[in-house]
Amino acid sequence: MSVNTANAYGRITVTEEAIAQVAGYTALECYGIVNLISKRFSDNFADLLKKQRISKGVRVMTNGDRIFIDLYVIIKYGVSIDAVATSLKRAVKYDVESFTGMVVDTINVNVMGVKV
Repeated sequence: MSVNTANAYGRITVTEEAIAQVAGYTALECYGIVNLISKRFSDNFADLLKKQRISKGVRVMTNGDRIFIDLYVIIKYGVSIDAVATSLKRAVKYDVESFTGMVVDTINVNVMGVKV
């Protein structure tokens, strides 16, 4: 699925995979985030056999021009989960909205583990 918008210059289509890659890069730049991890075991097993994908811990769903993002992260031990999650949501929302020109409706941060 993809997100579509139109302006004076024409029609713009952005795929969910492109949005997931932007969100993944932004998430890995945030302080306290160690890695993104896929929720399904089959995806983790497949990642052992092939090149690392930047969007593996990001799930993007679209509805019209609204974007919904789920992030599955491993955070660094000793940091405030609330502070890291808030910072992560703010950064991903800003970057994805700047990239697509569309509204990010919801960002859910799922902490899958803690790494020392």
